[in-house]
Amino acid sequence: MRRAAALLGALLAASLPGHAQAGDADDLIAALKRTRTLAARGQAEVTVLFPPRAVPTRVAAALPVLPVRPALLLKNFGVVSAGPQPVAGRDAVRFDLTPKVGGAAHWSLWIDRAWNVPLAFEERRADGTVVRRAAFLKVNAAPVKVALTVPAAPEGLRAALMRSLPGLSLPQGFTPVGVKARAAGGTEVTLTDGLNVLALVIAPQDVRGAPGVASRRVGNVFVWLVGNLPDATLRSALAGVRRASADPLGTFALPGDSNP
Repeated sequence: MRRAAALLGALLAASLPGHAQAGDADDLIAALKRTRTLAARGQAEVTVLFPPRAVPTRVAAALPVLPVRPALLLKNFGVVSAGPQPVAGRDAVRFDLTPKVGGAAHWSLWIDRAWNVPLAFEERRADGTVVRRAAFLKVNAAPVKVALTVPAAPEGLRAALMRSLPGLSLPQGFTPVGVKARAAGGTEVTLTDGLNVLALVIAPQDVRGAPGVASRRVGNVFVWLVGNLPDATLRSALAGVRRASADPLGTFALPGDSNP
């Protein structure tokens, strides 16, 4: 009798929405981890509308690599399967990702059901405006082996960032994961919520104002925050910064290749 009750309880739990969403998240994370060793190839169309560019659409042999950090993604996003949706003639399942807090971008990813790798993705603002889309138009007969790594966030980086920019208020869900020196001078810190990425820059010069860009002068340097977040959120993050110095970040910085 007890065994039957336990089985019934397990079946009821499996039917609950929260349980289904947990399963969806696990399925998506398994596919995203697989992209470190396997990837589809073919003909893909990539459209980038943020930041704006003269020719937003290009054709590529592969999808752009998404810098996914599974633990952060699970912490900051709700994941729901929207069911089967073919891509380039192959069976695929669409997963919708919604941030749990803040105004970060929403995502949809289409995962090949047989290969368990992405065939398409779409990034949207909170109001639904598409800012980036990539999808295969044609897919080769078999995926290829790849070797991708995502470096772990250096221990102590967050504390060093707060010493570098006292008063900084990180946008909800975002954490620093890397530092590099900029070719044009200054230091750039990468922030992520597991999928969305922001650039936090301490530089000797200002940056031109634009949607998705906040900057302010602090002493003799400028601090920028750039990414797909509401402008008010970006400005608010920098509003309390009292001092700015890249010195505490020096031990974490790698040689960089950022454009000016």
